[in-house]
Amino acid sequence: MSANSKRIKFVSISLPVLYGNHAYKLTPEKRKSNTPPDHTHEWTVFFKPVLGDIDLTPLIKKVTFKLHETYENPIRSIEHPPYQVTETGWGEFEIIIKLHFHPGVDLGINEKNFQIFHALKLHPYNPQHPKRENGEVHSILYDELVFNEPTDKVFEILTRKPGNLIPYKLSNPDKRDQEYIRPDENDELGRMDLYIEKIKKEIETQAIEYKKLEQEKLALENTK
Repeated sequence: MSANSKRIKFVSISLPVLYGNHAYKLTPEKRKSNTPPDHTHEWTVFFKPVLGDIDLTPLIKKVTFKLHETYENPIRSIEHPPYQVTETGWGEFEIIIKLHFHPGVDLGINEKNFQIFHALKLHPYNPQHPKRENGEVHSILYDELVFNEPTDKVFEILTRKPGNLIPYKLSNPDKRDQEYIRPDENDELGRMDLYIEKIKKEIETQAIEYKKLEQEKLALENTK
């Protein structure tokens, strides 16, 4: 076993990452000769570290993006950054982003592959929000890849810069398209909470009505 393959016990390290997609409505000017006539949007799905100057190539062999099976060659493999795929389409679907680490213990990596599931967004979470020019939609999510008991080599790669370990914060509220922020998702969660409350009240009303019916039935039986 390589010396770099030795695992560091009782240590956990996380890598802040961003993933998601950008989408734009196709205009007549942007349409290409080979764009299917029913395609309405151009979109780019991506994966990247929060801090753009971190080099993950010593750790990641490739990133694959599994698109909808209707696309030609639905599994796209990207071996060097930027890890992203650009396509056109008309519908939303789930994209599987898979991180493939360099295999074998000789390199000192010896980590299991990561899988991330991203729901491609072509339309805004909240349709009541003001529409953007060219129908822009940006669905950008923040996550942390957690390495439990990493090997010496993985620990070295992830701690080359102290910034790797700093929790991610939005540097500018106006940079919601370039950095992680979830106001649209918060709106969606707020609407879900309202629906849940509505359903709870409906259940309570139905329970009261059912209890009244049971009492009327019991009273009717007692008069017989």
